[in-house]
Amino acid sequence: MEPEPEGAGERRLTAEEYDAVRTAVAAVAGRWAGGQECTLNNLLGRWRGVAADFEDIEGYSWCGPELSNDVWCRTALAKVWPLLPARVRQLRQPELDELDGRFRAATVPWPGHETEIQWWTWRVPRILAAERDERYDRGWLMSSGMMPFPKPDSVDVVPWT
Repeated sequence: MEPEPEGAGERRLTAEEYDAVRTAVAAVAGRWAGGQECTLNNLLGRWRGVAADFEDIEGYSWCGPELSNDVWCRTALAKVWPLLPARVRQLRQPELDELDGRFRAATVPWPGHETEIQWWTWRVPRILAAERDERYDRGWLMSSGMMPFPKPDSVDVVPWT
C-alpha cells in the first residue's frame, strides 16, 4: 500500500460535505438530458471542455444559441457555488479560477458588457471557424447571428480545415 500524498487527507471530503454538494447541485442543475445526475465534477468538467473548445486553434464554430448552451455549465456553477460548503469552495476555487482564466484568454469581451455579473455570457471567441463560402456582414459570419457591433480586430475568422 502506497502512502497518501501529503495533504490528501485534508482534501478528502466528509460524508456531510458530499451530501451538501449533492444537494446544492441538485437544487441548481438537477439532471442532464437522459436522466443522469448532474455533479460538481460534471459541471467543472463541462466548463473545462468549453474552455478547450474555445482555445482550439482550428476555431470555434458557433451561433448564439449554441454559445448559450455551451456556457450553461458556468452559469450553473455560479448559482451552485454559494450553496457549497466553504471548504469545498476553498478546495475547488483554484480549479474554477484556472478554467475561467483559460476561457477569458480564448475570448474577447462584448463591448459595453465588460463588467456584467455573468461575464462568460458576454464573451466572443477569438477564433471562429467558418466554411470557405460563408457570407459576412460587418466582419461577422452570417450564420453566427448578427452581432450589434463590428467584429473586433482581435477576433479571427478561419476556414474549416
